[in-house]
Amino acid sequence: MTSVGADRMTSPAAVPHQARIPSTGKPPFIWIDGEFHTKNDAKVSVFDHGLLYGDGCFEGIRIYQGKIFKCDSHIERIYRNAEALHMMRQTEGFPYTKNEMRAILEHCVKSNCITDGYIRLLFTRGVGDLGLHPFRCPRPTVIVITDTIRLYPEEMYQTGMKVIVAKRPRTPTQCLSPQLKSLNYLNNIMAKVEAIDADVLEAIMLTYSDDPKKKIVGECTGDNLFIVKDGAVITSPLAVPLLDGITREFVIKTLAPRIGITVTQRQLTLDEVLNADEIFLTGSAAEIIAVNQVDDTRITKGEGTITAKLRSAFREAVTGSGVPTD
Repeated sequence: MTSVGADRMTSPAAVPHQARIPSTGKPPFIWIDGEFHTKNDAKVSVFDHGLLYGDGCFEGIRIYQGKIFKCDSHIERIYRNAEALHMMRQTEGFPYTKNEMRAILEHCVKSNCITDGYIRLLFTRGVGDLGLHPFRCPRPTVIVITDTIRLYPEEMYQTGMKVIVAKRPRTPTQCLSPQLKSLNYLNNIMAKVEAIDADVLEAIMLTYSDDPKKKIVGECTGDNLFIVKDGAVITSPLAVPLLDGITREFVIKTLAPRIGITVTQRQLTLDEVLNADEIFLTGSAAEIIAVNQVDDTRITKGEGTITAKLRSAFREAVTGSGVPTD
């Protein structure tokens, strides 16, 4: 893994990642710029542009057996997004290399005594003034939250879940690429509100188009989407556009080949999704979960055969002796 900022000649051991947890309070302990804080004491400045403008990026990362799942892939993605946000151009530059960031994440997992859990890694623009100018924020703020998580009820992994199709489309790439996992998540949140109002937990987001008849499916508000048709697994390509999900890639490149399945990437229409034999979603928090109904269209009575095989292969990968951390 290459290191952004390696020219600073700072070794991971020299970085203040060995922060001490507070003498009082209980987990989760939140790491902010080299120091641990209790949940109630963890704070950022009201002048941080992450708060003022949603100016920053983040990752949601899973922990299995004390190991950080696909750690290198998550770090590569968030640093790519930090580059896209020009964080390296700030006056003091970016404070940590990729290798240093991995050491910090591992220290946070160990310090919080987390065996199976979740990391929320955030890079904000940092403290500046009330203007938009991003380079008046000298240094980005780095936050690591290490805790447990449960996104969907356990029974849904057997029965499947109902979703809706959001009326709000995905923001066009020309405005903001969904592959830039930014702190400004309002497009997703407003679609999520539609799901909540429909008494479901997820919504499919269509690609924006001036043609109301053109209904291309990219992903959901927080998960990537796959269908199964006549034994074939299909998902829309990243160019649709959609987030380059870490679990999505793990399914395509590792799990599907492991059980003898090839995943085809091509534009999926809403009609194809509604006529699928199976639908499943993938995400760091969700892992792999079946969809049994879309709006009023019943897809399956529960978890489909191929979805079950993929989910079983995923569980074997994260509960076995070699949790992938690449």
